[in-house]
Amino acid sequence: MLQNIIEILILSAIQGISEFLPISSSAHLILVSTLYEFKSNSLLIDVSLHLGSLIAIIYFFRDDLFDIRKNKRILNLIVLGSIPLIIVGYLLYSTNLIYQLRNLEVIAWTTLIFAIALYISDKSRFDKKISTNLNFQSIIFIGIFQILSLLPGVSRAGITITAARILKFNRVDSSKISFLLSIPALTGASVLSLKDVLEQSIDINYLIFTAIIASFIFSFLTVKFFLIYINKFSMNAFVIYRIIIALILFSLIY
Repeated sequence: MLQNIIEILILSAIQGISEFLPISSSAHLILVSTLYEFKSNSLLIDVSLHLGSLIAIIYFFRDDLFDIRKNKRILNLIVLGSIPLIIVGYLLYSTNLIYQLRNLEVIAWTTLIFAIALYISDKSRFDKKISTNLNFQSIIFIGIFQILSLLPGVSRAGITITAARILKFNRVDSSKISFLLSIPALTGASVLSLKDVLEQSIDINYLIFTAIIASFIFSFLTVKFFLIYINKFSMNAFVIYRIIIALILFSLIY
């Protein structure tokens, strides 16, 4: 029992932290699953982890999301920007192509390449804001870039922040755009996975609730402190981290 709870806490930390930082949650979950054979890991646990993150981001941005009269334009843009990812993601999922991309070599190269992309885009010193500058053209641009996050190692947060920085949004608002776009993305991923879960015999137990609660806590704290951090510092720490991870993977593969 204790071992199962520890495994769930580790997976929750990886999901909650890496989902919203520009370091790729899918890559970290795949790496940990490859290196350590967690007995508690399952499709239902995976859905629970994503559900915890989804609840956390909705709760964090509850004022923006539920004040529809004030934020209707931005919310409509977020839905619009999520359509490319949902369409391509569903096609890759339904054809099982998405699983063929999940290998260490792909993760190593995407981790390195998109770390460099993040570094270059973060050099922008312009100060566009969501409230005044987010429009149809910019959200479609970011939404198309978000499709790349279907490749493990790219990082959905990383690629959307990169795209927003290319468009000259400031770091904080680039991160907020990324966080808001995570809501449809996490919802879509949960719905697709839940479909597979319902085809199996479901055993609801304490691990499911532990995964949801722990993932919620790690996700909420990550979003909160990342916005504080990024208001003062650049993305360089995450770029360096990704390069180190990539070099370690290259040493293992080659």
